[in-house]
Amino acid sequence: MPETPNLDAQVNGPQYLGPATFMKVRALTEPEELERVAPDVAIVGAPWDDGTTYRPGARFGPRAVRVANYQGPSWHLDLQVAPFEVLKVVDYGDAVCYPGLTDQAHKAIRARVAEVASRKIVPFVIGGDHSITYPSATAVADAYGRGKVGLVHFDAHADTGNSTWGNLASHATPMRRLIESGAVPGRNFVQIGLRGYWPELETFEWMRAQGMRWHLMGELLDRGVETVIGQALQEALDGPEVIYLSVDIDVLDPGFAPGTGTPEPGGMQPADLLRGIRNIALRTKLVGMDVVEVSPPYDHAEITAQNANRCILEAISALAVKKSRGGTP
Repeated sequence: MPETPNLDAQVNGPQYLGPATFMKVRALTEPEELERVAPDVAIVGAPWDDGTTYRPGARFGPRAVRVANYQGPSWHLDLQVAPFEVLKVVDYGDAVCYPGLTDQAHKAIRARVAEVASRKIVPFVIGGDHSITYPSATAVADAYGRGKVGLVHFDAHADTGNSTWGNLASHATPMRRLIESGAVPGRNFVQIGLRGYWPELETFEWMRAQGMRWHLMGELLDRGVETVIGQALQEALDGPEVIYLSVDIDVLDPGFAPGTGTPEPGGMQPADLLRGIRNIALRTKLVGMDVVEVSPPYDHAEITAQNANRCILEAISALAVKKSRGGTP
C-alpha cells in the first residue's frame, strides 16, 4: 500500500475512510456537472429542522444517513443486482439552509431539487424535518407536471395540519400545502401507517374533502403490508403515471427508530417497510423520494440512521434492476 493512500484507496476502503458522501459516491456541486456526468440518481441533503414541534435535531440527519452503512452495497442478495455498478449515482451535496430562515431554506431546497429533477435525474432527498417535502415534491411536480404526480407517504402522522401555533410551514403541515398549491392532487395522495392520536377529526374531514386516501396501521396488521401497498399504488396512480415517495422514519416503531422527532409506538417493522419501498420502486415510475425526520441526537447505535439509509438503498437497488433489464430507472 502507498504511504499516503490516494482517493481511490479511501473510496474502496472501509466505510470509516474517505469522503462522507452517500455510500462514497462521487460528489458534485454545480448544475454543469450534472449535465456532464448525466447520473441516473442524485442524493440531495435538506438539513432543516426549524419546522419541528417536539424533538429537534433532524438538521443533522443528512450527514448521519449518508454514512450509516458498515459496507458498500456491492450486491443486493434478494434482487441479485449490483446497484452502484448498474446505476450512476452521485451525491449533489446539501441545499444551503440557514437556521431561522424558513422561506429562504425552503426556496433553497426547491431550487436544489429542481436542478436535479428538471434534468430527469431522480432526486433522493435526505431530511431534515418533514416540512422539506413541500419544496422537494413541488420541484418534482414542476418537472413532471403539476397535478400529474401521485404521492405515496409512509408516516405515523398525516402532516395535513393547517398551522402549528401559527406556523404554516411546520413539519405537521407540508401535505396540506402540497395539495392546496395544486402540486399534487388530493385524490392521488395516499398515506400508509398512520396511527396514534393526531390529527383531530376536523383535519381528517378536510382530508376526506380533498379525496385523500389513507391506510391506518391497524389495516396493515389486519390485511398485510403487501396487500395495502398494492391498493395504495392503484389509488396514487389513478390518473398520474409517476410516483413521488415520502418516508417519515417515524412510520417505524420507536424500537427500530428511536432517533426521531415525534416517535409513536405501535409502528411498522423495518423488514416490512424496506420490502414495501422496494416493491413500489419496482412497480412504478419513481421520479423522486425523500426520507425525513432522522434526529441523530436521539438515536442509539445508529439504528434510525441505518434504517433510513436502507430505505434509500432499497429504492436505488430496485431502480437498478429495472435498468439492468433494459428499461429506465
